[in-house]
Amino acid sequence: MSKYVYPNPLKQKLQRGELCLGTQLDATSPNLATAPCAAGIDFMWIDTEHGPFGVESLGAIPALLRQQGVAPMIRVAWNDPALIKKAYDVGAVAVMVPQVNTAEEAALAVQYARYPPIGQRGVSPSWPALVGEDWGNVIRTANEETVLIVQIESEQAYNNLDAIMKVPGIDVLLTGPMDLSSSLGIITDMQNPRVQHIMQDVGRRLQGTHLVCGTTLSDIAELQQKVSWGYRFLNIGSPLGYGVQVVKQHVQTLRNTPMPK
Repeated sequence: MSKYVYPNPLKQKLQRGELCLGTQLDATSPNLATAPCAAGIDFMWIDTEHGPFGVESLGAIPALLRQQGVAPMIRVAWNDPALIKKAYDVGAVAVMVPQVNTAEEAALAVQYARYPPIGQRGVSPSWPALVGEDWGNVIRTANEETVLIVQIESEQAYNNLDAIMKVPGIDVLLTGPMDLSSSLGIITDMQNPRVQHIMQDVGRRLQGTHLVCGTTLSDIAELQQKVSWGYRFLNIGSPLGYGVQVVKQHVQTLRNTPMPK
């Protein structure tokens, strides 16, 4: 068993300014979930906002990821205390809350994510029993491990960035380029200079603060660009997406390969 089941070191890496890299879970299969862990990732993005599943479909996957030393990062569907609580209780090290547009909404996310006295999260995690961790110790020290990510993915959120940054208890601000393009009236045009200006400015303004800047992209050159802009929490596409690209390339290569007559 990995020594990083609890606490997982993701929060400490973020606080030290290290580059934290992950990829996306494509299906609620233990085999598909644990295979990418061999790539050396720090976290696994489990998307229950747009993905066709909720936390009830995950089973022991978050616990298995913890055993691999990988932090389960669950994006919930909304800034809802029930969704956030259940995500942490099934084993998430990090929870990401989408479409946080104001400091007030950010403060609510903190309340929902942390145990008292910092927040108001109800107490009864289920995952420690799956990996043999001490239930009481996990509860008493959970606030020290818990990572909270809020998404900055609208023009309103960008305009309120200074106020959101002042909310204590947030670890990562993640810019969502797709929703940001939608908010700006240029939906899907993520390379538009208006989108890129905001992404670069958010990275600049977060440097030197206690907050880490994050995003999700698949193009390696663009990911490298974001690192140069100060981004330190990066989701690197998905294994399925990359795999389909490689298979497509191989299929095209083989169809263009001359056959003997």
